[in-house]
Amino acid sequence: MRTAYRCRAYPTPEQADVLNRTFGCIRVVWNRTLATRHNRYHTEGKGTSYAETDRALTAMKADPELHWLAEASSVPLQQVLRHQHAAFTAFFQKRARYPRFKSRQGKQSASYTRSGFRTKGADLWLAKSTEPLRYVWSWPDVDPAGLNPTMVTVSREPDGRWYVTFAVDIDAPAAPIPTGHVVGVDLGLKDFAVLSTGERIAHPRHMERRERRLKRYQRILARKQRGSANRKKAKQKVARAHSKVRDARRDFLHRES
Repeated sequence: MRTAYRCRAYPTPEQADVLNRTFGCIRVVWNRTLATRHNRYHTEGKGTSYAETDRALTAMKADPELHWLAEASSVPLQQVLRHQHAAFTAFFQKRARYPRFKSRQGKQSASYTRSGFRTKGADLWLAKSTEPLRYVWSWPDVDPAGLNPTMVTVSREPDGRWYVTFAVDIDAPAAPIPTGHVVGVDLGLKDFAVLSTGERIAHPRHMERRERRLKRYQRILARKQRGSANRKKAKQKVARAHSKVRDARRDFLHRES
């Protein structure tokens, strides 16, 4: 089975510049491929295979107007085609919604398979990078030097935080011993959950506790001129406030479960 370790990353300004250019190339490849798929299906009634998108990527790189695609590693560009093909497979199997176009305002990510990165001890070297990517390991009982990741994904959240995720193949863990106890859980609004044993789990109301500050940041954002540096800073404050709510909810669900 496959598991993943996600931790904070701290790229240097040079590494951040390379990764940001890579994110831009990924958006172009994803959006152009998605538009081609969409138009072909609605005009000809035909789908698009992965091999056809691969040939289209080669044509994009040969286009003089898209010569800057060569600045990014070819590995994440190939991987984004695989991700889109998997997204359409999930959509036609009614397991996911229709793939959407990527925006520079949302979360950015780039996935590197084994040919796009190398590890030396606990150091991680990405393609097109001249020094290792610094990250903070969060699992003291796991030695990162002993991992053999099959894929590494670097992402940047809208609030400006960077993350690196290591995908690792591991043996399936042994099934836990059955306890023989059964409990029913009823999710609600007044209380987060009520158990059949009579125990009540109070609702944390993370959004309500941070709503006043979030509204203030959104009012400040609305007054900034579009395209200005101050608007960009205000937008990061709004994203950071949403991130705190999201992180608090994730931490609460993890602890209670």
